[in-house]
Amino acid sequence: MTRTLLVAGTASHVGKSTVAAGLCRLLADRGVDVAPYKGQNMSNNARVVVRPDGDDQRTGGPAATTDDRWGEIGVSQFVQARAARMTPTTDCNPVLLKPRGDGESQLVLQGEAHDHVPAGTYYDEYWERAREAAEQSYCRLAADNDVIVAEGAGSIGEINLHDRDLANVETAEFADADILLLVDIERGGAFASLYGTIELVPDALRERIVGAVITKFRGDPSLLEPGIEEIESRTGVPILGVLPYDDPGLPEEDSVGLPGSEERGVVGADDGVSADRRVRIAVPRLPRISNATDLEALADEPGVSVVYVPVDGDGTADPLEGIDADAVVIPGTKNTVDDLLALHEAGFADALAAFDGPVVGVCGGYQMLGERITNAALEGTGTDDVVDGLGLLPVETRFEGDKRLEQTSVPVDGSASPLLSGADGSASGYEIHAGRTQALEDVRRPLGDSSAATGQVLGTYLHGLFDNESVRMAFLESVAATAGVDWPPQAETDASPSTDSDATEAGSTPYDRAARLVSEHVDLAALGDPFGE
Repeated sequence: MTRTLLVAGTASHVGKSTVAAGLCRLLADRGVDVAPYKGQNMSNNARVVVRPDGDDQRTGGPAATTDDRWGEIGVSQFVQARAARMTPTTDCNPVLLKPRGDGESQLVLQGEAHDHVPAGTYYDEYWERAREAAEQSYCRLAADNDVIVAEGAGSIGEINLHDRDLANVETAEFADADILLLVDIERGGAFASLYGTIELVPDALRERIVGAVITKFRGDPSLLEPGIEEIESRTGVPILGVLPYDDPGLPEEDSVGLPGSEERGVVGADDGVSADRRVRIAVPRLPRISNATDLEALADEPGVSVVYVPVDGDGTADPLEGIDADAVVIPGTKNTVDDLLALHEAGFADALAAFDGPVVGVCGGYQMLGERITNAALEGTGTDDVVDGLGLLPVETRFEGDKRLEQTSVPVDGSASPLLSGADGSASGYEIHAGRTQALEDVRRPLGDSSAATGQVLGTYLHGLFDNESVRMAFLESVAATAGVDWPPQAETDASPSTDSDATEAGSTPYDRAARLVSEHVDLAALGDPFGE
């Protein structure tokens, strides 16, 4: 019988994704067939993966993808599948809600995009179908694996949702799961939060809680002992570990991990490289930003600061003023049209027209760089049919009803853009977008047909672009040359260039670091076999 452990939390962002990934890697390293699972996720950071059964897995409704081999899941389950050393499939995250603003989310069932629905409509009209899809996917995974490490969502103690909590309550029941409960001590009130959550969960779920773990602790764990003894006495739930505050380097699940949207925030500046030896890459903090993990490979490089710039001005001031940016990267978005209108209102069109450094747009950012977007009302909320782009690339994007999902590899022609000079070979990643982009005049294609470049401007549909070392280093060398900075920089500490997240050197990956974090600080024996082997 398949063993299922549900990693649940007292709140969002308490470390569920990291602990689940660590457990997946631990079990995989022991030769256990293990798979990650999250019945329902809400995130705009998605990855393209294979469908296990092709057409047999379709869930009804109009086709939204161009190729039935592919579907999309939340990034955390993609990461956890890699940690489990398995091929990620849409069964790992059968229900995905992708927020697009104005209280609506796009519903993705077993990898296939469906309608944009308000929260109330989802629960009234789609929830039963979503639950069925979630249970079907779980059963397929359970049939092929010895252990399922399931991740809950938000707080398992949300009493207003207990009759329709797919990721927590329903998963625990149809998977007959044991529950490991996490609480984040950094935000304060950990013991009260833990006690309250245990009291509020349904009785049937309370009996499933096999232990709790305190996460993100800074300091001497012995200071917690009186509180741990008291909470164990009051609840009967053992505290199985205290995880120190540590970031293994796994991709963020959603925009919660990004700087806030109302003020500038810098990522990557604490690497020991002095200010006069580094480059600064400005990134508009789009209101509906998605797949922001595309920027992580840049921020991880010593000598690179990624500066998130608010998109909230009235256009009277230059939004790039005072940043001293050496390059600009416009990321993906769940709603290209509305975020494009927000950029116009904040004055980014004029600021980018006056900017003389490298500019890159990825996916929705690529679409925004063009001359215009047509059939825009299909994508935006209450917009005209044609919306002016930022005008930096001679391309035009038209939105249609279908959606392109594909894992892909594209040829790299470094001679086609000064931003990639010296890069060659191929670049792998994935495409996940609505809309089709065509050139209005001759353009260069440094990354195959899904790209366009002129001068210092490059647009591409390839997510994961900067995860490719050849492309990343060529781009940074170009940015540094434009900025007059020697590259690569020499750090004043032991910082060294980052490696690909799937590096094969033993113990060097974020997955391995997550596994060590869990194994060194959690009493896994208390969870029983196979966790305690």
